[in-house]
Amino acid sequence: MNTLFDRQIQFHQTALNLQAHRQQLIASNIANADTPNYKAKDVDFRAALQGALQAATSTVPLATTQSGHIQGGGAPTLQGLTGYRAELQSAVDGNTVNMDVERAAFAENALHYEASVTFINGMLRSMNTAITGQ
Repeated sequence: MNTLFDRQIQFHQTALNLQAHRQQLIASNIANADTPNYKAKDVDFRAALQGALQAATSTVPLATTQSGHIQGGGAPTLQGLTGYRAELQSAVDGNTVNMDVERAAFAENALHYEASVTFINGMLRSMNTAITGQ
């Protein structure tokens, strides 16, 4: 049964997974700021979320041997959503990491992650209130 609550939770779960993946990419960029020829990576969050939601709603057929087996769905891979960030200023060593951009992206992504967690907590709190009647 796919209710509105299920769809909302699935949306926020997908958003949290993408935001966590993006946070790892940004942290990797910061860690490699002094690595020669390192190319900064990032995710186009809007396109990635749309693609991940479409992939999450489509099921991957699995071979089953019994009629009672559960049909599985494949989890979307986040590596395919990763791309290289456009170079703003070239460095002599070929590194494309701009620390100002990385710090801003890190803070913005952390804020979005926290907002998603707050939305999920609010939805669960509302559901709990509806169930208990308090």
